[in-house]
Amino acid sequence: MPLTNPWLAGPSPKKRLDRERLEERILNLLSSQNMCVLATAGPEGPLATPVRYFHLDFAVMFSTAPGSPKMRNLASDPRVSVGIFAPLVGQASSRGAQLFGRARVLSEHDRDFEHYWPAFRWQSDHVERSRSLDEPPSGPLVVIEAQRIVYTEHWLRREGFAPRQFWTRRGEGADPVAEDRDPEAEGTVPGRPAG
Repeated sequence: MPLTNPWLAGPSPKKRLDRERLEERILNLLSSQNMCVLATAGPEGPLATPVRYFHLDFAVMFSTAPGSPKMRNLASDPRVSVGIFAPLVGQASSRGAQLFGRARVLSEHDRDFEHYWPAFRWQSDHVERSRSLDEPPSGPLVVIEAQRIVYTEHWLRREGFAPRQFWTRRGEGADPVAEDRDPEAEGTVPGRPAG
């Protein structure tokens, strides 16, 4: 039987993309989508919430009502995971990322607010809701700077690369515990039993 994508058959390649190519692919995904699933945990347990996001480099951001369940969870535990994915047509089109980091809730009085605010495209939401563009939202801006990203793209197999790639933040703002490594090879992929 002829295969549409014969490069999907057999074991996955193990080769890693260089950092620059991996970052380009991650940023392309973040730029081409606008919905994510935000995973938080709080006193009442885990919560997975669909959220419309905007991004600035490897940070995703959104606004929300201060009393929402996700905000209550973030107040309890700022550690989050964010899932972003492209529409799936078949295995060859499988493309997505899991971002891991800590959520920061910024008000207009916070020092970093001005850095992120220009990338937050609130105007389209206001137009949809028939709100005046002269009155920007006043709610908090939630910013998640990715510390680690697990990027999956099955099309990479066609070029001889592993479909799952790993990115870790370097430099300023990096988690001092994180380092570039291959958690899959070590058997320590988050959410997957070791071994």
